[in-house]
Amino acid sequence: MKIFRRFSFFGKLAVLSVAFFLLVAIFAPFLEPNDPMDTNPDRRLLSPEGFPLGCDQLGQCVFSRLIHGTRLSLAIGFFARLSALIVGLIVGMAAGYFGGWLDWLLMRIVDIFLAFPSLLLAIVVSMALGNGIITVILAIAIVGWAETARIIRGAAMELRDEEFIMASKSMGAGNLRIILTHVLPNCLPLIVVILAMGMATAILSEASLSFLGLGVDPSLPTWGGMVSTGREYLWRKPTLSIFPGMCIAMVVIAFNIIGDELRDLLDPGRKGQWG
Repeated sequence: MKIFRRFSFFGKLAVLSVAFFLLVAIFAPFLEPNDPMDTNPDRRLLSPEGFPLGCDQLGQCVFSRLIHGTRLSLAIGFFARLSALIVGLIVGMAAGYFGGWLDWLLMRIVDIFLAFPSLLLAIVVSMALGNGIITVILAIAIVGWAETARIIRGAAMELRDEEFIMASKSMGAGNLRIILTHVLPNCLPLIVVILAMGMATAILSEASLSFLGLGVDPSLPTWGGMVSTGREYLWRKPTLSIFPGMCIAMVVIAFNIIGDELRDLLDPGRKGQWG
């Protein structure tokens, strides 16, 4: 709460926006006026009573699918980013703390992954493994871990030469204990920023893969999938793509703003200004 009070107006608005979408995702089954998977050709592209945003090309409730898509898109983005963060944290911490040949080897692997355009690499992984939620999570995680590893490595390299690390070594503390009790806690502010800003990238990547038909099962409602299927009816019913597109834009912008705010507030040079 102390950090939240330090947020700017737009930062607070971004936090409230993310909180709103999280609540929608959690209580999606209670907010959906209709079954998001129920199809009826007689309702095709119509707006009958009881369907707030009308129906799509299969006669499915657009509003219900938009709400259910909130749960799927946020869940995929979170688990994909968390997986990338865990792998990047382990690799970056090992490379930065131990250095030497291990650092050289791990960073060359990182360079290989960073040499490929992220979306292209995600497309290749998705095509190789096929459609599915797990596939999308793996594809986004494989794309995102390398950049995280490089950032964490830099932070670990700075911390390993600090006096309190040297003191712990002189007292006989093992490397694993030092990493878990000293290096990792001092990297937590950076990890929080990486997770917040990475969520925006992960959600956008999921939407991109779904838009290209390489995401989850097309029958499942995700924002990217809704944009993809709705593009064929842009002139007849543009809201099929506009509404999920707006949701993607709002969430991505909100997470980016939160990441920027956290980066400024958690910067070590500004800690003395917290009061």
